[in-house]
Amino acid sequence: PALLFRAIHDYGGTLCWLPNFAYNHCARRIRRRDTDGLSAASMRLFINCSEPVRHDSHQLFLSRFAANGVRPEMLGVSYAMAENTFAVTQTPPGAPARLDAVAPGALEQEGYARPANPGDPDAQWRVSCGAPIAGTEVRIVDGNGRPAADRVVGEIAIRSNCLLTGYYRRPDLNPFTPDGWYLTGDRGYIAGGEVYVAGRSKDLIINAGKNIYPADIEAIVNGVPGVHAGRAVAFGVADEREGTELIAVVVEANADGETERQALARAIRQEVARQTTVTVSYVHIVGPRWLLKTSSGKLARAANRDKWLRERGA
Repeated sequence: PALLFRAIHDYGGTLCWLPNFAYNHCARRIRRRDTDGLSAASMRLFINCSEPVRHDSHQLFLSRFAANGVRPEMLGVSYAMAENTFAVTQTPPGAPARLDAVAPGALEQEGYARPANPGDPDAQWRVSCGAPIAGTEVRIVDGNGRPAADRVVGEIAIRSNCLLTGYYRRPDLNPFTPDGWYLTGDRGYIAGGEVYVAGRSKDLIINAGKNIYPADIEAIVNGVPGVHAGRAVAFGVADEREGTELIAVVVEANADGETERQALARAIRQEVARQTTVTVSYVHIVGPRWLLKTSSGKLARAANRDKWLRERGA
């Protein structure tokens, strides 16, 4: 990752798109001696996209690379997808992304982004992906396909002048409503005319009546010492006896011996319990290259769940 800053310095780079985990990865893994003397002052924007965005990731990146010329207004956000020829929304260049303080547990238990006092230490900070770009409309729809009110969590739907018309050789895939809205499969809400993304509908874990977004669990787990940054995946596992989905976590880590693995698993469970209202039922510690990712570098949660189940003989 140090080559990124070398390229920016050598060629006067101005725009760079990164998934959220890359901000943590660069901040924690690039040695200071590898960026000494390098300048990122030419940058207009580092644009966070592809994953739900975390404010603490931005702050970590900013703190680490401020000496190289990275400034708060360089940290932009975009909600993007290939189906819309990339960008759907974009935060305004030259200004930090807007933050939304949400009451703890509101998204999971109420399906509503209830505003919280920004001074509340338990408030959950959500980062805006910005307003829709020119020629693009965004709305949130409920389970019946009806438009939802502001701050209600639902599926994100888009309509634009640069949207796909279908999937190549996949006539079985028809994600469009009769009036031309594309159902993205992503969940989020709108507040103040800007879009906030919560996660993927198909990855949603329903645990004891609460809607749990795996990315939130993964972000906590990635902060536990010993876990390889960006190499943790969370998913739901149906449990007939409990009558709900249980939460499983698989992490790549340097843990030699059963004692170390048990200690790390215990630390993961404790940290998730400390920061949320849920309990992790399964923690599986694995070595390098165990986790499966998509061609674009995203965690393939369903594939990792299937792999984990096969190894358990379930």
